[in-house]
Amino acid sequence: MHPVPKPLLRPVNPRFGSGPCAKRPGWSLDALQDAFLGRSHRSPDGRARLDAVITRSRALLGMPQDWRLGIVPGSDTGAVEMVLWSLLGPRPVDVLAFESFSATWANDIVAQLALPDARVLEAEYGALPPLDAIDWSRDVVFAWNGTTSGVCFPEAGAIPAVHEGLAICDATSAAFAMRLPWDRLDVVTWSWQKVLGGEAAHGMLALSPRAVARLEGAPPPRPLPKLFRLTAKGRLIEGIFAGDTINTPSMLCTEDALDGLRWAERIGGLDALVARSGANLAAIAAWVDRSGWAAFLASKPETRSSTSICLRIVAPWFVALPETTQAKAARHLTGLVEAERAGFDIASYRDAPPGLRLWGGATVETADIEALLPWLDWAEAETRMAFAGETHGSPAAKSASA
Repeated sequence: MHPVPKPLLRPVNPRFGSGPCAKRPGWSLDALQDAFLGRSHRSPDGRARLDAVITRSRALLGMPQDWRLGIVPGSDTGAVEMVLWSLLGPRPVDVLAFESFSATWANDIVAQLALPDARVLEAEYGALPPLDAIDWSRDVVFAWNGTTSGVCFPEAGAIPAVHEGLAICDATSAAFAMRLPWDRLDVVTWSWQKVLGGEAAHGMLALSPRAVARLEGAPPPRPLPKLFRLTAKGRLIEGIFAGDTINTPSMLCTEDALDGLRWAERIGGLDALVARSGANLAAIAAWVDRSGWAAFLASKPETRSSTSICLRIVAPWFVALPETTQAKAARHLTGLVEAERAGFDIASYRDAPPGLRLWGGATVETADIEALLPWLDWAEAETRMAFAGETHGSPAAKSASA
């Protein structure tokens, strides 16, 4: 007899991956039937569709009117790289590295750009670097939310209202689910495929007046490929921020992005999006409290992400396994859930500690989260039995028995 019976109810939408993320509730291909296909994106109508993504995004996020917002190639990665290569150099820089993608930005700054005065402030998965160690007289590069660690900035007050350097924020898994302090930021990037469930390969780049002044007043001391160029003859290329994209965008993806924005407007805007994501985190937090075997990877409650919700396995049987076997057991657990079509893409990121990563963004229904959780309990019990004989002789097992 199994210690935990197999659940009967499955999530209506079992897609909990962290990118591309779940489509909005009720989405179907019919939402794309009016896509502007087979026509030039540079025609007046094509440009208007792209500008609508910009205009609706600005309004939904409450972005200040004097900021520029543009669509750029390469998803959030492309947007961040454009910023690093175009803006960094005039000042020393601090970069926060506390999960996979922020560590990539740190590597690019140190190893690729080879900036002479760059400090990397590091933290292990589950924590933020000490925020009081940041020197805001320098440029500061950071992720608002660590997509692979489930750790986010605790509050706007972590950034001083007045700072000499530029605050450069990768917000790809935070935008539309968390409130961004526009008055304390200078550059913000994100992608379509996260909180609103759009399709991949398109990024968004938002620039404050201070960032624009840097671009126009301090040209980058390095050659830039066309895809990274935001200025021409010392002036900002304003068309990028009005629907004239640097390269050819997908108008099918554009229609999908507009569909997500319209849905967000219909349900109540940013307040509703933040509330939906918060409800998903609350449902998982209540389950963690009673599970006995799962815990948040983020050690401090105030830094727990409501979108990329990362969990570690703390059950004694799991802790007693050798590290290599822990990874195997975690994959076995998530594989069982996927095989039952109860939850797709819920394994932790490949560089993160073995465990679970559940997307809790606004397009995910809390009812689906609640339907998933009994499957996790069932899979944990099945995995415990499957690995019951593999703790013998491990150092952790010997320590536990002693």
